[in-house]
Amino acid sequence: MLDLFKNMRGAAPALAACLALAATGAQAEANWPTKPVTLIMGFPAGSGVDVVARAIQDPLSKSLGQPVIIDYKSGAAGNIASEYVARAKADGYTLSFGTAATHGSNAALYKKLPFDVEADFVPVAPVLDVSNVLTINPSVMPVKTLKEFVDLVKANPGKYNYASTGNGAGTHMAFAELNSRLGLDMVHVPYKGGPEALTAVVRGETCCIMNQVQTVLPQYKAGTVRLLAVTTAKPVAAVSEVPTIAASGLPGTKGFDSSIWFGVFAPKGTDPAIVDKLNAAISAAVQQPDVRARFESQGNSLRVETPAQFKQTVHDNRTKWAEVVKAANIELN
Repeated sequence: MLDLFKNMRGAAPALAACLALAATGAQAEANWPTKPVTLIMGFPAGSGVDVVARAIQDPLSKSLGQPVIIDYKSGAAGNIASEYVARAKADGYTLSFGTAATHGSNAALYKKLPFDVEADFVPVAPVLDVSNVLTINPSVMPVKTLKEFVDLVKANPGKYNYASTGNGAGTHMAFAELNSRLGLDMVHVPYKGGPEALTAVVRGETCCIMNQVQTVLPQYKAGTVRLLAVTTAKPVAAVSEVPTIAASGLPGTKGFDSSIWFGVFAPKGTDPAIVDKLNAAISAAVQQPDVRARFESQGNSLRVETPAQFKQTVHDNRTKWAEVVKAANIELN
């Protein structure tokens, strides 16, 4: 008994130290954040993804009480940035500003990613849904409805080329889903980015593109392109006169929703209390009247979800794009 007592006395300092460390950790999490928070951006400055991140940067900083810094690690369709965050310390200070591509379709397109888009991240909060819209050059394709578009393409298999902002990009995937669902035979022509792809359509080098509403608005208002249908489940306020693909009633279009969401992710193992704080701050930032008005005027829609809901969104998105990639036989090295 005496030996047991001595052993307990010897273990007391170690136990006390462990309890103190645990208390310090809990206090640190309760006080989070105590220093700047960094959003790792996988796309170039000025890109559509970056513009959205910058729109919430200031309100998010004010909500958190600490500066929010955007750090660019662009390249490899966002995979470089994703890997960086997957390997980062799970303390809430290094986050990924991801998309339905970086944390969804990329898992199907790239067979040897050095991370898992679900297992290595904690979905924190979505920001918005970006709607693409089927945009045509009316001189190349003299049609006014989605049905006329489909009929023309089916009558001329392999004749029409569609543009995208790059292999595996959201503009490519949206068209791949449309072609797969409706059995369309079209030729994909990838460009280096949005401006080049849209210019190709305006010049008539390609017939059409599934591009972001905010990107095509100037050309639409100028009358150089025609918008046939948006890819979201619901109409888009900025172009409310343009119907959804699903509303066409064409075989294969029921439930069509090829919107691209943007959202924030943390490394796996991040404390749930920190994730909840971030979720609340991001949700509040995107719902500020000026931020909401800016997003909606550009053809985007807010997406507000809890971490658990966003986790399900990410999973469903990954499953959906895996099916599209397989059906379209798309594979990137």
